[in-house]
Amino acid sequence: MAKRRPNGDGLVRKRDDGRWEGRIVVGRKNNGNPIYRYVFGKTQKELLEKLHGYIETYRGAELTEESKMTLGEWLDRWLNEYMIFTIRESTLSCYRTMIEKYIKPHLGDKPLAFITTAEIQRMYNKVKKQGRVREHPRFGHQLSDSMVRKIHMMLHQALDAAVRERLIVKNPTDGTTIPKNNYAPKQILNDIQLDRFMEVIQQDNLWHAFFYTELTTGLRRGEICGLKWQDFDESNGRLKVSRTLHKKQGGGYTSGETKTDTGTRTIILPPSTAELLRERKINAVGEWIFYNPVKPEEPVSPDSAYNRLKVLLKKADLPSIRFHDLRHTFSTHALASGVDAKTLSGILGHTVIRQ
Repeated sequence: MAKRRPNGDGLVRKRDDGRWEGRIVVGRKNNGNPIYRYVFGKTQKELLEKLHGYIETYRGAELTEESKMTLGEWLDRWLNEYMIFTIRESTLSCYRTMIEKYIKPHLGDKPLAFITTAEIQRMYNKVKKQGRVREHPRFGHQLSDSMVRKIHMMLHQALDAAVRERLIVKNPTDGTTIPKNNYAPKQILNDIQLDRFMEVIQQDNLWHAFFYTELTTGLRRGEICGLKWQDFDESNGRLKVSRTLHKKQGGGYTSGETKTDTGTRTIILPPSTAELLRERKINAVGEWIFYNPVKPEEPVSPDSAYNRLKVLLKKADLPSIRFHDLRHTFSTHALASGVDAKTLSGILGHTVIRQ
């Protein structure tokens, strides 16, 4: 009976065409037969140098027969079997879009086990320069730095899973270079601007309570839209943040868990905000604190809140800030009024303490 060769053991031979061929065992098929990786060289010395690198790379490898699948096949499987019940529907949809638009056209048909770091780097560089399908008036077809980073983080996560499943021995996204974080600068309403905004929202009967609550709590947009009356402790002036509203693929919204574990929190409301919500509750028309004016049985949508913000800012002759900048405005004024960083991070639901 032939002796079973251990994984990582190398075999060398000279081919009929004059080249040298080497192979190593990197795993076993379902029937027990070995899975090989091959390397070639013009001379025996060249081959042995390459083979030594292969042996180091695959040392201790125990790949499975499924390592033959393509990157596209693995990414589909990773989404449908590993991620579908662990991430939000909106995140899953975003992942699918990135895979179909940016990864599969370049490397989707490439066998998973043979993808190199250099190939992934070339893909990143190409989608950065030419990835935008519709030409942008300012950036042309160039993809944003943040999108390239998102593609990398998703692909890195998927290939880490492939390593754990013994489909590849190392993650080829390691060692690639991606754009640095290039966040839009924070815009914060100063005291005068904040007073002006407060005057404008005071005149808006439908939205006054919503934006006053936002400016005195710093909630994320999905969090404030997802508030229910069961979350409001009117006796003690507390508000429990336990869900966030997400946009559904194809339209509509669904509520789910907060962005992070620390996002689920109970905050003590300022007396003025607590009183405002008590008065609002007297005329409550459903379970949602801030409801859709057209369909009171539904929550106000994050998109509607964003659009109304833009209208109010224009009316107040203020800069067109993002909704998230209201959160920054709250935190800045809270720190200035003497709230310590640890307490503020708890109110905001940050994972780490920020100043």
